[in-house]
Amino acid sequence: MDTDIVWRPSEAWIAAANLTRFAAAQGFGGASYDVLHRWSTSQPGAFWSAVWDFCGVIGDKGSVSYVPAADGGMLGGQWFPEARLNFAENLLRGADAEPAIIESDEAGISRRTTRGGLRAEVARVAAGLRAAGVVAGDRVAGILPNRIEALVALLATAALGATWSSCSPDFGAVAILDRLGQIAPRVLIATPRYCYGGKEHDISGRIGELAAQMPGLTDVVLIGGEAPVGGARAHRWEDFGDAGAPLSFTRVPFAQPLYVLYTSGTTGKPKAIVHSTGGVLLQHLKEHQLHGDVKPGDTVSWYTNTAWMMYHWVISALACNASVVLTDGAAIPRTADGLDVGLLWRVAAEAGVTHFGISPKFLLTVAEAGYRPSERVDLSKLLSVLSAGAPVAPDQFDWLYDAVKADMMFASISGGTEIIGCFMIGNPTLPVRRGQLTCKALGHAVDVLDERHASVIGRKGDLVCTEPFPSMPLTFWGEGGDKRYHDTYFAQRPGIWTHGDLAEQTIHGSAIIYGRTDTTLKPGGVRIGTAEIYATVESFHEVEDCLVFGAPVSGDEEIVLCLKPIEGGSISAELAGRIRKAIREAASPRHVPHRIHAIAAVPYTLNGKRVEGAARATMLGEVVKNRDSLSNPEALEIFRSLSRDSAL
Repeated sequence: MDTDIVWRPSEAWIAAANLTRFAAAQGFGGASYDVLHRWSTSQPGAFWSAVWDFCGVIGDKGSVSYVPAADGGMLGGQWFPEARLNFAENLLRGADAEPAIIESDEAGISRRTTRGGLRAEVARVAAGLRAAGVVAGDRVAGILPNRIEALVALLATAALGATWSSCSPDFGAVAILDRLGQIAPRVLIATPRYCYGGKEHDISGRIGELAAQMPGLTDVVLIGGEAPVGGARAHRWEDFGDAGAPLSFTRVPFAQPLYVLYTSGTTGKPKAIVHSTGGVLLQHLKEHQLHGDVKPGDTVSWYTNTAWMMYHWVISALACNASVVLTDGAAIPRTADGLDVGLLWRVAAEAGVTHFGISPKFLLTVAEAGYRPSERVDLSKLLSVLSAGAPVAPDQFDWLYDAVKADMMFASISGGTEIIGCFMIGNPTLPVRRGQLTCKALGHAVDVLDERHASVIGRKGDLVCTEPFPSMPLTFWGEGGDKRYHDTYFAQRPGIWTHGDLAEQTIHGSAIIYGRTDTTLKPGGVRIGTAEIYATVESFHEVEDCLVFGAPVSGDEEIVLCLKPIEGGSISAELAGRIRKAIREAASPRHVPHRIHAIAAVPYTLNGKRVEGAARATMLGEVVKNRDSLSNPEALEIFRSLSRDSAL
């Protein structure tokens, strides 16, 4: 008996899955998933052409699906070179009366709109952008919260064949300029005020400062307030465009730039990653329909902001004729009665969410609060929970099936901004194994290589991809973009995409992610992933948050573990001893931290990821190159005073 399995799909579940129908349509009915996956990577043109047809892409596919690079490598090939399509046209399909968007905030569900209502708003704003001179290839930027207006602006931009890029309004002026300033937008759409944590924040001065520093900016559209706009033309959102304008779509080549997304930027200016129209659409349709089993009438949510790739991922569910939940504000707002860990669960119940996306940190906080969603709200429509952003600890799998729902598909997924999708993902036809990512994504030749560049199973190595796929970046924006792109992913192994994750593939075809390789610990020269340490520490209720990194010592490296106690608590030598013992038993003696420090706060990026490297650099007296990419740069100061003498 396989004791790692926490859920197994029923025969009826498998029979009804989109993936089952897709496999049968390609002649693989009854074959194993491994066979289907091998076909998808060995015949990439045929596979992605089949995805286009199965998912009903609107547009002209052309007669050629893939032209390989002259050298047969990953770079230089052409996907669907004759195709013409429009991203917004695909997302705005469906009957007028069908539901499209459910908007929520810290008070719960605030607005709903139908597909007809969404189309009308997109047509109005597209007319405004057209009048402002926006054409295919221009950039439109947003500084917006995750509400309906941001989605309308994005789709209106895409309807014209232009390129969209966005930041969350809680980013500082330098962080926004480091991102949007790179791409010289023609139009900026921004909100001078936003709400978070029960408070209204006025950023009108920030908007004016940014507008003055964006050369080529001709128009600024303001939502919900006024702000200085420098020499640009100012517009009010409600007056922008033509309310009676017809909706039209400019069909563009497959490789037309659709989005510019940004890396976290903690090692320098954020890399501006350019993604193609066709690559984004095909990648997301494949992931939603085949791996997520999203069907018409479903409702998909993911707690995110407009700067994270998961925002762009979740809205693509509209192309599956599903509804999408947009959530603004804090996921767990603080109220007079304490933290409200039930907010998103109540929204999911009221909205009838079928696919619920969230982070491991959120799930941990809910579990530690003793909140059991299955006992508090009606989750009868829930089919799947998905998690990304960090590894999911094995005991979180148990909690989900015990406290959320026993019969559902849980998918721990892993990919990145650079592929705007997943390398490892869920699968409605395979069992879910505790602590593991279910399978390699179709169309991705994923492998784990050791220091010899040999494929290994059951051992840790670098997560790589060895064959091209449509959602690879077009380039990095700006001078020398192609070289910077190549140096980031292909310099370590020529011709092979090295993703930057420390991973292990299992005999079942599943995988375990141990963390980023740039934060991999190497005590005694042995590579250790941080995920195993985080998973153990997070089981201690006395610890609110933690950070682990390596520090040089006598030609070797020692593990430094920093602990933030719960409010009103402290980190004692006795607690440190219990944590060391638990890490030794759960992982290995090599994982046991040499130093444990109590800290007041853990530094995070603007996208909510721990910043081990910046903390390590600060402790060693080195310069942190881009503090503006951090949401709480002041948290770094405590690390300046950490020493071996002060450790527990």
